[in-house]
Amino acid sequence: MRLRMFTEPQQGASYATQLRAAQAAEAAGFDAYFRSDHYLKMGSASGLPGPSDAWVTLAGLARETSTIRLGTLVTSATFRLPGPLAITVAQVDAMSGGRVELGLGAGWYEAEHQAYAIAFPSLRTRFDRLEEQLEVLTGLWGTAEGERFNYQGEHYQVVDSPALPKPVQQPHPPIIIGGGGARRTPSLAARFAEEFNTPFLQPADAAAAFGRVRNACDALGRDPASLRYSSAVTVACARSDAELRRRVEAMGWKLEDLQASGACGSPDQVVERLGAYGEAGASVVYLQVLDLEDLDHVDLLGSAVLPQVA
Repeated sequence: MRLRMFTEPQQGASYATQLRAAQAAEAAGFDAYFRSDHYLKMGSASGLPGPSDAWVTLAGLARETSTIRLGTLVTSATFRLPGPLAITVAQVDAMSGGRVELGLGAGWYEAEHQAYAIAFPSLRTRFDRLEEQLEVLTGLWGTAEGERFNYQGEHYQVVDSPALPKPVQQPHPPIIIGGGGARRTPSLAARFAEEFNTPFLQPADAAAAFGRVRNACDALGRDPASLRYSSAVTVACARSDAELRRRVEAMGWKLEDLQASGACGSPDQVVERLGAYGEAGASVVYLQVLDLEDLDHVDLLGSAVLPQVA
């Protein structure tokens, strides 16, 4: 199993804080450093100094890390047009030497759209636009150099595009699609994704979601084993009960709630919980680390948890 660090900078993290966390994750041996794509905090967090753009941040991290993979879980299709997004991701892929992955979703947090003048259409329209964005992204990246790409959709049209620049990774950076939807999400994952992710589901529910994606692959004639299957889980790991309580409180959780829904406790207890996701079919787990100032937590996960599951 590969472990990836997943962060929520909109809750309150400067670029400098994110850089320290990413470099700590790289030094600790994590496979990747991922961040959310949000422009507004949630809950009681301070949100200070304010939101940071996901792809601007990843561009900076690309130049200040060397081995760890970088990505979004997930970029909102409502935030960016597909052509500029294709250019941005390809450029950051080049800046990182081919270490970028793109998680892409329909968008869901209406308040952040209202707060920053971003249109928020109906759920059906958001999924229709997501599907067309995936068509455009893969079409642009898959067009041979010297040829032109055209696309006529209901929401997006591309006319005579040179489809440049090309990403370092070929045919393109891995695309991640996630969610618990029963119909459209599995279909989009089967058509476009290299990885399907279940965000914060219990292992049994994750297994069911993986099954729906495998069925969608079968229906399209795609080998279900050609996808990676991953889960995201909130984590709090500690050497003692007192340390665990301090860590969980700093994260803004109640201990009993995190014990019920996340990976919480001693290193061995966290490993046991991750094993349940492995049994459900996940080969990659994103550990949601909420306190980005707590680099001792990152070191502990790297030294006491990662070696047991790698």
